[in-house]
Amino acid sequence: MTSPGAAPHTSKWIVALTVILPTFLEVMDTSVVNVSLPHIQGSLSAGVDEVTWVLTSYLVANAIIIPITGWLSSVFGRKRYLIFSIVLFTFSSLLCGAAPSLEVLVIARILQGIGGGGLQPLSQAILLEAFPVAEHGLAMAVFGMGVVFAPILGPVVGGWITDNWAWRWVFYINLPFGVLAVLLAAFLIHDPPYIRRAALHIDKWGLFLIALGLGCLQIVLDKGEREDWFESNFIVLLTMVSAVALVLFVLVELRAEHPVVNLKVFKDRTFAAGNIIMFTGFFCLFGGIILLPLYAQTLMGYTAVWAGLALGPGGVASLLVMPVAGALMKKGVSPKGLLALGLAVMAYSLHLMSKLNLQADFFSIAWPRIVQGFGMGLFFVPLAASTYVNIPKEQMGNASGVFNLLRNLGGSFGVAVSATLLSQRSQLHQSFLVENVTPFNPALRDYAARLLDAIPGPDSGGATSPLLLAGIYRELLRQANMLSFNDIFWLFAWLTAVVIPLTLFMRDYGGRPAGIPGGVH
Repeated sequence: MTSPGAAPHTSKWIVALTVILPTFLEVMDTSVVNVSLPHIQGSLSAGVDEVTWVLTSYLVANAIIIPITGWLSSVFGRKRYLIFSIVLFTFSSLLCGAAPSLEVLVIARILQGIGGGGLQPLSQAILLEAFPVAEHGLAMAVFGMGVVFAPILGPVVGGWITDNWAWRWVFYINLPFGVLAVLLAAFLIHDPPYIRRAALHIDKWGLFLIALGLGCLQIVLDKGEREDWFESNFIVLLTMVSAVALVLFVLVELRAEHPVVNLKVFKDRTFAAGNIIMFTGFFCLFGGIILLPLYAQTLMGYTAVWAGLALGPGGVASLLVMPVAGALMKKGVSPKGLLALGLAVMAYSLHLMSKLNLQADFFSIAWPRIVQGFGMGLFFVPLAASTYVNIPKEQMGNASGVFNLLRNLGGSFGVAVSATLLSQRSQLHQSFLVENVTPFNPALRDYAARLLDAIPGPDSGGATSPLLLAGIYRELLRQANMLSFNDIFWLFAWLTAVVIPLTLFMRDYGGRPAGIPGGVH
């Protein structure tokens, strides 16, 4: 069967490979550079705050492009825009690897973010058209395997390349795959007729406001914790600019005859509920994913490799479950039921993480991630497939851009909130624990006695030994940090559980009206 967006006689699986390859590279690039930052900093003689713009610049450009992908496709043609995005992403990867200075690297990363921003929405829209509606779950399972596995694989690949070759090869590795993706797209992807008929209408105010609002918002989320949030005039200013720009953007787009982002798709309750669930799910998922490696390395003494081994099985579990979820949906299992089950499993996994302690062994750390991986497989596939159930094919690119934007923003908000809460809750618990550091606390006396026995030398200094006091304080900090980890995981577990009832507002595949993709035409 030939898909609407493919060349004649092209297999839907070849189309899937064509669009997932560049998407996998783009998603992986959001995390592959993280482990290389210290090497980039030393090589280009940059400060800590300066080198983080290598990450921030990419995320800002990504956030701006994602929601306007549908509009850009209608203006330039989807095939032409897809090929342009892959070419720009690949060429800017070459510029990143060859960058002689930090300034050039940041500019190249902006171009890379612009090129990569459209790949996720474009891939999702093309896949949903390439597969019949009964197989949308299967299509999203294939798409989800790339989107979920790429950020897990990124740090591992980035670390190995940086250690064995050089940080520049983290970018050069994109070149052969980018060239292959361009050739596949050129021969196998065609524009559907409705995109060819689209007229050129430029919503100048909409473009300006969304670029300004999302750009400032992404910088706030990325830099807020480092700048102590609203204690920084820089963060306050950007927050105000972002809030005003985004409010004005909504007002402008609702009244525009040809909006750059059609917000009226939110009138469909299934699409609206799906986006809320996606934002919340990735808020809790990414917020938790950033905490587990910190817990394993800072409190449990794991190396980066062992922390990765503890987290890795969760990604493998997702890869195993996603095809199963897609197959079950193809056989008629309700996506809403699978989605509710996935959210419940994810909430349970976060509850398990909230029970972690300073005596946890390797399996106790890995098991909650495995459970979360199973839940993620049951969450992403039915949600991504069923959210678009009432969206006309002419709006598929627009809706996909909005959906992917909220997914990325959910992850960005989750990371920012978890980092802030970790610091604040740790200080709070530390203040409470200090109250128990008295000579009258029998548990403290026992711990102090064990520490004194471990201090070398005949004269340990007794109760006033600097080594003893340092040991007690170090243990107090560990326990305060552990309690703060528990608090955040507990909060994320409840946030995940709270959105489960929203699945009741979503429609299943059955009963689709005529004119909807997958329905009777």
